[in-house]
Amino acid sequence: MTKLKLQNTVDFGNASRGLIAFDEVRVLEIEALVDTGATMLAIPVEAAAALGLPEKERKKVKLADGSVLELARVTELTIEILGRSMACDALVLPTGATALIGQIPLEGLDLVVDPKSREVRVNPASPDTPMMDLLRAS
Repeated sequence: MTKLKLQNTVDFGNASRGLIAFDEVRVLEIEALVDTGATMLAIPVEAAAALGLPEKERKKVKLADGSVLELARVTELTIEILGRSMACDALVLPTGATALIGQIPLEGLDLVVDPKSREVRVNPASPDTPMMDLLRAS
């Protein structure tokens, strides 16, 4: 489990342009389970509602038990973990569910999971800022 800060990106843009005050930007901190078997970020419906995130589409997802659900996908979200932030889409989980942090946000923030301590950490190869891999295709 790790602390996850969520922010409505549209609100932040409106505050930057002076259309709303910065204290009106919708921000939420929640505990989330780091799930290295998951692909995306997934947040409970209560978090999506509190942040005012609009549903963009519905996506089919396969759960660990093999069952398939159709969940809403929201955008216009910025996430922050361990002081590193990025724009991110999220799937919306049912009421009361635990937020999940999958591989896309972990890679985007250049975070690693220590299997021994089970802690999320900043990649020691890039401690000051996230480093992205970009390989050239021939």
